[in-house]
Formats: sequence, C-alpha cells, structure tokens
Amino acid sequence: MAQNTKTSTVASEVEPRTVRAVERVFAALPASDGDGVKLNRIIGRPGLSELDPFLLLDEFRSDEAADYIGGFPDHPHRGFETVTYMLAGRMRHGDNQGNVGLLRPGSVQWMTAGRGIVHSEMPEQEDGLLQGFQLWVNLPAKDKMTAPRYQDIDPEKISTVDVDGVSVKVLAGEVGDVKGAVDTGATDPTYLDVHLPAGSAFVQPVSAGYNAFVYVYDGEAVIGVGANAKTLKRSEIGVLSDGEEIRVAAGAAPARLLIIAGKPLGEPVARYGPFVMNTMDEIRQAADDYMAGRF
Repeated sequence: MAQNTKTSTVASEVEPRTVRAVERVFAALPASDGDGVKLNRIIGRPGLSELDPFLLLDEFRSDEAADYIGGFPDHPHRGFETVTYMLAGRMRHGDNQGNVGLLRPGSVQWMTAGRGIVHSEMPEQEDGLLQGFQLWVNLPAKDKMTAPRYQDIDPEKISTVDVDGVSVKVLAGEVGDVKGAVDTGATDPTYLDVHLPAGSAFVQPVSAGYNAFVYVYDGEAVIGVGANAKTLKRSEIGVLSDGEEIRVAAGAAPARLLIIAGKPLGEPVARYGPFVMNTMDEIRQAADDYMAGRF
C-alpha cells in the first residue's frame, strides 16, 4: 500500500553535502512520434542527445484527442528499458509475447526490452486529458540481451512521502527510509515526482558521480542555493553539476517537477531508432533479427 510518511532530510553536521547547481538549461521541443502523437522531447534532441544512462525523455500532455488518438502501434525495442509514468488518462499496452496491461493515472510501467520485444501502447480513451512521461534508460552491455520483462506498478503501490509539506512520489530510489516500488538494476536510478506548495523547499541526497536532472512540468522552481541558484520555468530541464544533494524550492506559486538521477554506464552507445547497443554491428544484427521475426 502507498505510504504517507512524515520524514525530513537533515544535512550532515560534520561535513555539509555539496549542493548541485544547474549547468545547462534546455526548453522542451515540440515533436511527434508513433502514429502522429504530439509530445515534448526533453532528452534525445539537439543539444541533449543523451545524459548517460538516460537516452530519451518525452512528455505527452493534451486534451485534444487528435494529438494522441493514433497512439504507438506495434514497434520493436532492444538493448534498453522504457519507463512510462501516467499522470492522467489511460493507455493499453500489449506485445508479441502475449502480455497485456493497462496504464492508468498514477501508474508506472518499467519495461526491460532486453534482447528484443515488439509492443504497442494505445490510448484507451477518445477524449479528455492524456498526460505522462516516457523515459528511456540504457542497459549495460552484459544485460542488453537479457530476457524481456515488465514491472507494472499500480498507483496504490507507489509510496507518497510528506517532507515538511512537500509531497514526493517515489517511483524509484529512496526518500528517507522509503524505497521506490520499482526493482532497479545497474543504473541505480532515482525517479521522484515532487509537488512543491508555494514557498516550500525539498532536499534530496544523491550519489556523487551520478548524472542528474530536474524537469519542471508545472509552475516555476528554483534549483540550487545562493549565487548558483537558477529558476526553471515550465517545460524546462536543468542538467545538474556533480554533488551530493539536490535542492529545489517554489516561489509564490506551487510547482511540480521530476528529479531523476542515475549511475552512468560509461560505455559506447550505438543507436538507431528503437535499438540501442554498443556497436553498429550489434545494431545491424538487431535490425536483421527484427526483420527475420526473431524478437
């Protein structure tokens, strides 16, 4: 069951943690994918093609059916993981191995494509708001040909933590002693959905050396402290410097944002459409296997 736990984050009294600053800011770019689905592309675009281990981040948000009704018909993946987080609306997924499921508001699907899968993600609604995110997380070379698997996490299984009035949904990683519902792997990701009331602040420890970013999807938020603090507006991503904690705050109005961090793999990336491997030979093999029906 979801937990509503009162906790707080306390800085070390011995040696203060290094606060991360915003190094680069990018505004999300309008794009389309699937069968004409309109979305905002945040990672996987010019200027920010990837942020190891993260390969892509898309936001979809529209109450116009024409923007999403075509959905994402059957398409292949190999060599990485897709993470779909729904905020509003309903999406039905299915694959060539007989798996089916329903993504509804507040749910998460963490799909490990591994050696190959062909699946679809289609809206199960004809009107109303459809809103959410899809993140692509790379797999290390040793796991790229692992068996595909799904982790379908219902909203009731995602813990919501109250930190001094700030509401934090813990999809992956830890907030205080509360752990995320997703069983993560080599990239050890943190994935938090943070709701900041006006005038509030939140501090999240993160491992030094991990890559991290903040994406504001409603309102404005101040990232960092002092002279290094920077304000991010809605639909802006802030790529963060190295450090041991992330500090975010809201001004006179509430803000909602994602905090995402992960351990970089430091491996070569060969990428072509829905295939992400380590060499172009492996990419060509993936295309051959898909065309031959071996997924």
